[in-house]
Order: sequence, then C-alpha cells, then structure tokens
Amino acid sequence: MPIGSSLGLNVSRLQIHMLNEFSSTSRWSQSFVAEIRVLGNFETAAPQSKVASKVASYRHWRREKSAWKTVSVSVETEVLEKDNVVEVDDGGSDDGNGRIPPENGDGGRGDEGEDENEKEFGAVLKFEEIMRKCEKRGAILPSDMLEAAKITGIRELILTRYLDVQGSAWPLGFLMRHCWMLRNRMLADPSFLFKVGTEVIIDSCCATFAEVQKRGKDFWAEFELYLADVLVGIVVDIALVGMLAPYVRIGIPRVSKGFLGQVQHACGSLPSSVFEAERPGCRFSVKQRVAAYFYKGILYGSVGFGCGIVGQGIANLIMTAKRSIKKSDEDIPVPPLVKSAALWGIFLAVSSNTRYQIVNGLEQLVEASPLAKKVPPVTMAFTVGVRFANNIYGGMQFVDWAKWSGVQ
Repeated sequence: MPIGSSLGLNVSRLQIHMLNEFSSTSRWSQSFVAEIRVLGNFETAAPQSKVASKVASYRHWRREKSAWKTVSVSVETEVLEKDNVVEVDDGGSDDGNGRIPPENGDGGRGDEGEDENEKEFGAVLKFEEIMRKCEKRGAILPSDMLEAAKITGIRELILTRYLDVQGSAWPLGFLMRHCWMLRNRMLADPSFLFKVGTEVIIDSCCATFAEVQKRGKDFWAEFELYLADVLVGIVVDIALVGMLAPYVRIGIPRVSKGFLGQVQHACGSLPSSVFEAERPGCRFSVKQRVAAYFYKGILYGSVGFGCGIVGQGIANLIMTAKRSIKKSDEDIPVPPLVKSAALWGIFLAVSSNTRYQIVNGLEQLVEASPLAKKVPPVTMAFTVGVRFANNIYGGMQFVDWAKWSGVQ
C-alpha cells in the first residue's frame, strides 16, 4: 500500500485493513499483540540524491477478546534504498506456531475453549496485577517476563509457579532468576528437575554396576576411566531430558532476517517433543510433530558425537599414558576415537531419540490421568519405573551396536 501525503491517514487505513484481515468480530481464546511496521519515504534535502529516508511508525495492537487496544507507538528514521512501500512485519508470534492471530486449535469451541484454558492455567493477568503480586512476594521479574507482562500479560498459573520457585534456596532460586533455559522448563513442568535427577541417578548407578562387573579387580586401578565415563554420561543425561522437556514460550520471539531467520523461526515453532501436550498459545500440527522428531534427532546426534569425542578422548589418553609406563599382554586395543564418537552420535540420534520420545509421551499420559492428579506420587513412581526400564534396554542395545560396528 503506497504511502500518500498524509502518513497518519494511511496508518488509520492500515489499522482498518488489519482488523478486517484478522477477523475483528471473532472471539479468540487468547490475547495477542500485533506489531504493525509502516514505512514511508520523503524527499531528501539534495534533489539529485537517489537515497530516500524512511519514516517508520511502529504500532502495537493488543487483541483482548473482541476489542483492540493500542499499546505503544514509536517513530524512527533511517536511510534506505527503497521506493514508497508499506511493509507489515508481525515481529514473530508468541504462540509457538508463527501465526497471527494465534491458532489455538479451538475450532468452533469459542468461549468453551477459553473457559477450559482459564480453568487449567488461570486467567491472563494484566501488568498492574502482576506487579502487585510480585511486590507482595518481594520478587523481581526477569526482563523477558517483565516485557511479556507489559505487552501480552502472563497466565496466573505460570506467574504463581515462578513466584513459588524463585524464592527457593540457592542454587535453585538463583538459577530460576537468571537461567531462562531452566526457568522456562520448570514453569512448564514443575517435575522437570525430578526427571533429570531420576535419569542421572539411574544411569549412574547402572553404569557403576556395569563398570564394576566389567573391570573386576582392576576397577580401582582404572577408576579414572570409570569417572570419565560417568561424568560424560551425566552431561548426556541432562541433554537427553532437557532437549525434550516442554518449556514456556514467554513474550514475542526475536529472530533475525533472511534464511537463518527463517530457519530459526521454523525450529522455534516446533514442539519440544513429538508428544508435547498442547497449552494455551501452543498448538502443533502433525507435520510439526513429525519434523520435531527429526530435528531432535539431529540435536541428539550432535550431543552424542561431541560427548563421544570428549569422553572417549579422555579415556584413550589415560589408556595410552598408562601403557607407556607399564604394558601388559592383557591390554585391550585402544578404541578408535572418531568411530566411537560417530557410534555415540548415531545411537543417540536413532535409538535414544526414539526411546525418549516414547518415554515422554507415556509420562504425559500418566500425568494427565485422573488418578495421577489425585495421587501425585503415582506419576513419580511411573517416571522412576519407565526410565529405569529404558536405561536397561538402552544399555543392552548399545552393547549390541558397539559389537556390530567393531568399536568394542
């Protein structure tokens, strides 16, 4: 839409056009913010110059049920090489699927879907109410949560969880205030740390038992090898659980422009796992869930290869150093470094990715069951049981893969 002589008039026209495009008469189950970026040109002081200047008017409109509200307006100028144009930039979306308005998947449910969301997650609190609750608890919101509170508001359940956990003893309280990766996962799933701890303890205990059986009387003599294996295993366990854990998407994501920005936006719109439960503002299509499996497989493979290089590299260095001092006819060959790391990468990308996706799906089924909501320890017991079985099966499968590939 070309800008005419009156910038303000056309901004009003653009607002009307936007309301029509976004179906202003509809009722949605979630408020959202649309950022409209209007670009217009005017003549420079030097007529011979072909470079024009830009007047950019940024307007935020908040959608609240059936009404629109202007949140903020700012104006900037910048030199650019464009002719008279108007660009609309949605600035990203906080719904996880990159669509405006948020595609909540409610279909024709209307108020019914909104009532269900408020019943489970609480109402969307406005800025003033959020600040009152924070002042009452003596808490300070992180910058991204503060921005979200001003623009879109925050669900009551999410705010309550943050206020409860941020006041915990060190280091949990400190990490909740300063580490967004942990905070967003804890807000989406309060049992996240329990699952991480369960995975680490089970895997470390199984690894210790297997190492003692394998090394026998030489266990203490080769303790450093065992320690290197366990430490690398802990890193892998945290990555396995953390990369598939659901997380709260706070505010409007900022992505760069161009191809990398498109890739970043596409990856950010995927669910954290194939079976991630839908929440207000987070609705995923079948294609996105299938894509999530392969995307997480790439991430798992990268973690496996990297940890394989580090862990096997440390073990190989220790084995080589010991044999330079004392050789024995019973020494086993030093495992190939790159081949071992590649095996770890492929194993995590294929086997671990598939198994942990299934584990996550089963855990969510149990967590959503009426029995688990009435008796929370049921969920914890199931988590311990299913992750123990998964570790045993995964360990046996890796031995088979290692023998088949010739690494062991």
